[in-house]
Amino acid sequence: MRRTRVLPLAALLLCTPALTGTAPASAAADPGPAGPLRILLTNDDGYNAPGIRMLFQRLTAAGHDVTIVAPLTNQSGAGTKLMSGSTLKVEHPEPRVWAVDGTPGDSVSFGLAAVFADRAPDLVVSGANFGPNVAALATHSGTVGGAIAALERGVPAIAVSTGELAVPVPEQILNAMRPTNDFTVKLIERLRAQARNGRLLPEGVGLNVNHPVVGADGKGTARGASVTTQDPQPGLTAEYTDSGDGTWKVGVSLVRAPDQKGGDVEAVSADKVSVAPISPDWNTGAADFAKVAALLGGLRP
Repeated sequence: MRRTRVLPLAALLLCTPALTGTAPASAAADPGPAGPLRILLTNDDGYNAPGIRMLFQRLTAAGHDVTIVAPLTNQSGAGTKLMSGSTLKVEHPEPRVWAVDGTPGDSVSFGLAAVFADRAPDLVVSGANFGPNVAALATHSGTVGGAIAALERGVPAIAVSTGELAVPVPEQILNAMRPTNDFTVKLIERLRAQARNGRLLPEGVGLNVNHPVVGADGKGTARGASVTTQDPQPGLTAEYTDSGDGTWKVGVSLVRAPDQKGGDVEAVSADKVSVAPISPDWNTGAADFAKVAALLGGLRP
């Protein structure tokens, strides 16, 4: 997701309902899709990862018609990559589950063309990812890449991640996926209530959702939700050491910079859910930011 300059958050929200307030009734002028939403659920951690399975159960319990079409193996960091081979291995290990031997983008492409060949899903959800996709991590994220693949094909999409740059222990992240999933269900219902012409999101606009890990056990509720921009800080850096035999040792470390005001890192660090607009042409700006802020007015974790 390219970093873009947008108006400050407070200035944009002067013309939109506050996230902690109540959305006006006029915002829900058009009904959303009738009946259960048909959702294609993907990720980059693999079709059998805890995050996608937990979200599958939560979305199904909320009454949605969910089908997993996700990578066969872990594809973390795959970004928007699409395979270029002439064949693609696909497994169908159980009902409503397809495992694609490729990237998240390949999974979404196959899902839309084959699994949902009769009619496109109402929504593609990518996640819940094990770990954050804020700042530069979002640029290279396979979770975000899966959402971008859907947006490129005109299908509304949300990327969902759990975690923050101050890395918690795995158990905390797993516990925090439950409030993450609860928020995701609320978010989808909000989008459904605010849908225009039966469409859950404006054309070409998706959402990158990052839920913090709150509390010592990760089970806490976020302090609110903010529409954000992508923080420009790099997040991770790599150092290379020549082994002298043609190979190089790679060391990856976290690099922190001052959090950008109104950015995704600032929100998650303050125990708030970050909801950042994303676009398949990398040009999301102030107009899309304002649209998303209006859609999410009043939504709370």
